[in-house]
Order: sequence, then structure tokens, then C-alpha cells
Amino acid sequence: MSEFEHQDHDQAEPGGTSFDFRGYLFKVLNLWKFVLVCIGVALIVAYLINVRKQSVYRLSSLINVESDQNPFFTANTSISFNWGGVSGKTGKVMTTVKTRTHNELVMDSLKYYMEYLREGKYRLEDIYKNAPFELQLDNSKGQMLGTPIGIEFLSNDRFELFVEFESEGIQTQRYGDKLKAAAKVPLGLFRQAFSIGEPINLPFFNGMIIPRIGKSPKKGDIYFFRFLNFDSVVNQYQNGMIINPFSGNASSVLQLSLSGNNKSKIVDYLNATTAILSSTELERKNLYATNTIKFIDSSLNAVNDDLKDVTDEMNSFRKENQLFDVTAEMTMITEKLRGFDVRKEEEEMKLNYLNFLENYLRTKTDYTKIAAPTSVGIDENNIISSVAKIQALATERQAKEYTVQEGNLIFKDIDRQIDAEKNVLLETINTTKQTIGLNLNSLNKTIARLEADLNDLPEDQQQYLKIQRKLNMSQEAYNVYLTKRGEAAIVKAANVSDITSIDEAKDIGGGRIGPNHSLNYMMALMIGFFSPMFLIFVVFLLDNTIHGSDEVERLSNIPILGLIGKYNYKNNLVVFEKPKSAVAESFRAIRSSLQFLYKKQGEGNLGKTLMITSSVSGEGKTFTSINIATVYALSGKKTILLGLDLRKPKIFGDFEITNDLGMVNYLIGESSLEEIRTNTQIANLDVIPSGPVPPNPSELLMSDQLKELITQLRQTYDMIVLDTPPLGLVTDALELTQYADATIFMVRLDYTKKGMLSLINAKHRVGEVKNISFVLNFYKHKTNHNYGYGYGYGYGYGYGYGVYGNAYHEGDGKRSIFRRLKRFFREQI
Repeated sequence: MSEFEHQDHDQAEPGGTSFDFRGYLFKVLNLWKFVLVCIGVALIVAYLINVRKQSVYRLSSLINVESDQNPFFTANTSISFNWGGVSGKTGKVMTTVKTRTHNELVMDSLKYYMEYLREGKYRLEDIYKNAPFELQLDNSKGQMLGTPIGIEFLSNDRFELFVEFESEGIQTQRYGDKLKAAAKVPLGLFRQAFSIGEPINLPFFNGMIIPRIGKSPKKGDIYFFRFLNFDSVVNQYQNGMIINPFSGNASSVLQLSLSGNNKSKIVDYLNATTAILSSTELERKNLYATNTIKFIDSSLNAVNDDLKDVTDEMNSFRKENQLFDVTAEMTMITEKLRGFDVRKEEEEMKLNYLNFLENYLRTKTDYTKIAAPTSVGIDENNIISSVAKIQALATERQAKEYTVQEGNLIFKDIDRQIDAEKNVLLETINTTKQTIGLNLNSLNKTIARLEADLNDLPEDQQQYLKIQRKLNMSQEAYNVYLTKRGEAAIVKAANVSDITSIDEAKDIGGGRIGPNHSLNYMMALMIGFFSPMFLIFVVFLLDNTIHGSDEVERLSNIPILGLIGKYNYKNNLVVFEKPKSAVAESFRAIRSSLQFLYKKQGEGNLGKTLMITSSVSGEGKTFTSINIATVYALSGKKTILLGLDLRKPKIFGDFEITNDLGMVNYLIGESSLEEIRTNTQIANLDVIPSGPVPPNPSELLMSDQLKELITQLRQTYDMIVLDTPPLGLVTDALELTQYADATIFMVRLDYTKKGMLSLINAKHRVGEVKNISFVLNFYKHKTNHNYGYGYGYGYGYGYGYGVYGNAYHEGDGKRSIFRRLKRFFREQI
């Protein structure tokens, strides 16, 4: 058949670099049980995660940031306040919610650093307000962090605290000032009974336990409580809080969202956040009015002192002087003077405020405490607008100090805006002061002219009118300040927070966002499938050994002569001692294929030679040599087996002969052919062992004595089998190819490297090795292996008789369970 015809040397060798997708696919199919086990393990892991992992919930609430309005602020109110716009405020609120200061206020109000726990199926579970007791802490003393403290109720009013200490040192924290400290505790189990409401002072707990309203403990109930690091808990909720516009970027409605394991805690935290936001915003909103009231109060005190002094002076004058009447003309002049005095007082109040404001801007850095200009009657729009802008920018800068690092470009931009607005305001103040100065000069001249008209009066009347004018001015100033203070107080009292709750957080069921059971199972399925697939791919990609006949055909054009299955036996004489075994049938199939090859070479009376070699040691070369020689001998052919592997002799042991004399002795002329040749227990089979290991095996195999010996043996024997050294390790085998009519190159599946086929391909291509064929050793039949060489000539003989021909098999007894399992796992690899 054509399978055994030699290929043209010029024909290109099959490529070995392309990826064998079919081989990979069949490898996967062969390991389907492994893939299935991986999927099963992944699904079990996903189930355990879904069962053991705590549920995660997400709840939300809605708040509205309104524009600054005051129900008592109208066009008739003489004091005006600029609160800012809605769009700027939403950004500030979003920033405030993420600040540590705000979250510390919320944490102090809710005390989430105390956990109430109860033993669950897999862990200690947080029961929050479902615990039948509450903790009242002594915030001036430390509480142990991290370790659960057990509480077992002995009765309704008695309980026992217990805790296991593994070391003497613990860490505590005082929640009053948040300071941490170290404390010592006794090693081992601590147990002590207390009464409900009794003060407890221990190294790890300081406070008392009181009953929770509406809850009552049962005897024997066991609970736990644990204290957490205040800063860590604040950081957890600060990072977990999410705030976004509810619809669109410019919306004044904000949505607060928070995730956690306890829905009641989430609800309380969201609602407490809204309440504290509202109260702090109201305080900020009242800051401008509060500063104005303080300024007016300080002015009122000064005017009140002046009023008291003038009143005392009038009373003293009246006691010392008799009463008298003032003419109508003098009364009219006095009234005019009073009007001009009031105007002068107003101008002086404005001037004093402007001097105060100028000094404040030049010496202070906190611009949030500026009083309203309208509190002293200044209605200059540029001044009112500039003061409002500076205060708004200062408030914005204060808010960002909690979240933005000092030195950031944002601060530089705000400071630049403040400085620019301040420079404009200072220029405006200077111009306004000049205008007020002109007004005061005009008023002073008018007052001086009117006072000259009073010089004709008697001295006591002039003095009386002066005191009366001072009294009227003081009273008028006092009334003005008192009126403006009342207006400011009304505005402040009528203020409402611009942050209101639209939809409070509430547990109405649902809200669970994790774990996603379906997603976990899907991920487990994908990981369980693709992980072994990838592992198989890596192993397949890195595997450079030959596993099947299809790989041999893909890597080489040299034909496959036959297949030999793995057979565990005590020695190498399988064909002789187990003639009905599948392996014996495989060797008979190889003998038949060789007979076809020899016929192609022509008939002759001389004996035929067969060289058996391999790439490296351990591929079954000696085993094949012995059994090929045996099948020829059992068929009636006079056969001789030559041990030409002079470096590592092996064949003598199976025939129970020594290696003292052999080929080496003959080649160096020490012994004759008759002295080294041994008849074996197998009819028609003689053996010549290798003999002692020589120092120069290659030179001996190149000698003329070997050539003469082969010629002589051809005259005597029908078949001469040459057991040679490995072709891939030494050059000895190449020296013997000249004597071989046919050459068998052993390929041991799952052992021989693919690179070795490149070596024999090269030697075959250049003609160093002729009439060569492959024999595959350790062949294991599987329907998804060897698809490439599944139906050729070699397969038909080696597999047909060896596997399907069960009638030819010799049973070797029942296998134990251990041997069956061992064989199963070995076949899956």
C-alpha cells in the first residue's frame, strides 16, 4: 500500500506551528468530566456565597433646596438681606452632605458606633432597635473597641456581662472627646452580674444598661453589643452617602441614597441627615441677621448711654432754674434745628458704619460677620451688592474648606474674586464718605446759621434749648436703632430653612440590591466553564509531547507501521508468554506490514534486517525489538536478535543470560560468533547480547567486523533484528542504517517530544535514514483521539485485532476497586 512508500525528499514537511483546534476540541471532550466537576464546584461556591453573604439594601429620600424667602420681608422693610440663589445652594448642600463635619453631627445624634447584636446562623447579626435594652454611656470614660460583649438576662431586672479576653491589652475610646487609649483587662473569661439601671464601671465598659420602651427581655436570652471606632464609622457612612440631582443638573430637588445591611439604620441616617442639613442651613441663613442685630445692639448701647446723660443733664437744669416760656418764633427755629440735627445724626451713623466697614475689610479675613449696610440707612446699591457678594463668596469658601485641600486652585479663584470685589467696595466707600462729608458740611452751616438766631435769647433759655436739642437727637437716634433692631429680629424669627424634605426615607419592603443571586450563579457557570477551558488550553498549548497518531501524521510524512497498546507485565516476553493478548496481536500486525514492505524490495535468499531505534531512552525500543524477533521466530522464521546498544545493554535480562560476552567481545576479536551467540527458550530465536560497555562504542560499530558479521548472519538467518541506541542522543544508530533493510522509529505516546520528529524528518529528507516507519507505543484507544489516523492500514491491524478482537484477549482476573480508580484517573489525563 502507498502508506509504506517512501515520500519524495523534496516534498515540504508538514508545518508544526499552526494551532491544532481539532486536537484542542477533542482534548476538551476527553476531559468533559473535569469541566463538569469545575462547573459543579463553582455553582456550590456561588450557592454558599448567596446563602452566607448578608443582604445589601439601598434606600433613598428626596429634599428640596428652595430660594431664600422670608414671609416678613416686604418692600416696606428697611433692612434687606441677600441670601443667594438656588443653583449655588444646591451645590453647597451636595458638598455639605459629603463633608466629615456634617457626618460627625449625624453620627453623634444616632450613635451608630454602638452595635446591638444577636447570634445568627452564620454571624452576629445587627438587630439595632430590636434589642430589649439600651446603652447609656459615660462619655468621659473609655469603651472597648471591636470585641463583642455578651449580655445574658437572668431575669427582667438582672443580667450578666461576659467576654473572653485573649490578651491583657485592649484599645478604648472616649466618645466625649473621641480620644483613644490603652487599657488592661484580666485574661480569660470575664463574668459578672448587674442590675438594670445600675452604673457599671469596668476597664472595658462604662455606663449603664436600661430597658428599651416597648421591649422586654426573656430569661436566658443572650445578646451582644460592640463599640466601633468613631472615625471609621463616620468614614464608612461619609463614603457611602450618594447625593445627586433628582431630575436634571439644574434641579433644586436632590436625592439622597445610602446602602447598608440594616434597613432601619439606613432610614434613620437619611432622615437625620435631612434634619441636620435643615437646621445647619437655618443657622447659616440667620448669620447675616444675627451680625446685624449685634451691630445695632452695640450702637443702641452707646446711644442709650448718651440719652441717659442728656436726660440727667435736663433734670439737673430744671432743678436749678425756674420754668419759663419760649416764644413761637424760637419754637419754630428749634424744630428746624431738630430736623437738621436728625439728618446730621443719620449722616454720622452712615459715616461711622463706613469707617467700621473699611477698617473691617482692611484688617479682618472672615467676611461672614459683616452687618447689613441698610441697618444704618445706607441705600447705596453698589455697597449693598458688594457686601452681599463678598459675604456669599466667604461663605462658599468656608464650605469648601471641609472637602478641598488648602492651596487648591478653587480657593485661589475665590480669593481673587473676593479681592476684586473688596477693591471695588473700598473705592465705593471712599466716594460715599466724600459725599457724606459734603452733606455734613452743608448741615453744619445750616445748623450754625439757625443757632445764631438763638443768640438773642437769655443765656438760661439758650442753654435749655441746647439741652433739649441734644435730648431730642438722642431720643430720635435711639428710636431709629430700636426700630431697625425690631425689624431685624422679626426677619430672623420668621426665617425658615431653605432645605425641606419632600419624601422621607421609609422601609416599605424591597430595596435589596445584593447579593445578586442570579448574577452569582451566572458568573459561577461562566467561571466554572471557562476556567478549565483556559487551563486545558494552556496545558495543550505548552504541551510538546505527542499524544496521538493524528499529531504524528501532521508533523511528519513518514508512514505509521503499527500501534502497540500499553500492557503491564512482569517482563518483555509478552508475545511468547501471552500469545493471545492484544499486544501480541499488535506485533503480528506489524510483522504483516513489514512482510509487505520486504516484498516491495524484491525476493531473495538472503535474510532481511530490521533496525529498531527511537529518539531517547524509555520509548519501548528494546521491548519492541524482543517481541518483533519473537513473532518472527514463532512464525517459523529463523531469527537472531543483536544487542547493538553498546552504551546501555538491556536485552540479556529477559532471556536469563549474562552480558559477560557479546557483540563487543566479537568486534574487538576476543570471541567468535559461536561463543557469543545464545539459543533462547523460544524456538528459532537466537540472541547476541551487547557485552561489556566499551570506551569507544561508535568506533566498534564502524568496524569491518560488524559488516562481515551482518553478511554472515544474512546467510544463516531469515530475520536479523538490530536493537540500536537512541537516534536522538548518539550517532551510533546512524552508523547502523547502512545494514538495515527497514527501520522502525519508536514513538511513545504521551512521552516522545514533538521536536524529535523534526530530527528524524531532517535525516529522512537528506537520505541518512531510508525505509523508515513509525510504530506508536503506549497507544490508548479513545473515540476522540487519533482521528487523523483512525482508518488507515496500521490502525486496521493494530486496533482491529487488539481492541475489537476481545475473543483473543487473555483475562488477567478481576481488578480491584483501587486498580479501577487508578486506571480511570490515568485515562483522564
